[in-house]
Amino acid sequence: MSADEHAESAAPTTADEAVPTFSEQMSTQLGGIRGVLESCIPVLVFIGVNIAVSLRPALIAAVGIAVLIGLYRLIRHQPVRHAVNGLFGIAIGGVIAWKTGQAKDFYAPGIFIAFGYAAILLGSMVARRPLIGYVWGIVMTGGKHTWRESGRLLRVFQWLTLLWAACFVLRGAVQGILYWADAPTLLGLSRVALSWPLYVAQLAITLWAVRRAARTDPAPTPA
Repeated sequence: MSADEHAESAAPTTADEAVPTFSEQMSTQLGGIRGVLESCIPVLVFIGVNIAVSLRPALIAAVGIAVLIGLYRLIRHQPVRHAVNGLFGIAIGGVIAWKTGQAKDFYAPGIFIAFGYAAILLGSMVARRPLIGYVWGIVMTGGKHTWRESGRLLRVFQWLTLLWAACFVLRGAVQGILYWADAPTLLGLSRVALSWPLYVAQLAITLWAVRRAARTDPAPTPA
């Protein structure tokens, strides 16, 4: 056997080959501590200015700070994915709240989006095409979906998809209750509390479960 053939045979073949470490994956997906803070600042600014002044100045301040964060990252040639996502969510809610004059409407899109995500995730699970598995393949393994060849990994992604759907339902339900109770300040605080802290927990469980399943699955079996 030649040296090249020996190297190929020795290459790792598990489902998590060439996958970054747990800490690296967490940092990448969250955008680091800075990304987490940047996602919360516009909402916290909206809450504070709305309490101290009024709705419209709060909307202007929240959208303005989100734009500044994006521009700062752009000028420094840093990734703007998290900033753009945050600006998109802030802008939609801001337009609705501006038109209705109701501070609680700033958070209305997030409620519908949460339930929409949950419905899509549950649908993929019923079809035995768990969406979290495909997201894993795109984000973590360069577009490879070899997990479909393993019955064990398929089952893991099924229950992980259910977990993510349940978290979206929880987020939508809590904010929906506060929306109908007309409690905009609590709505804002719940949006922060049920966003990145919950996301960190979901992501940590997902990374742990998939890497564990990949290590303990010696030979993929047909799903």
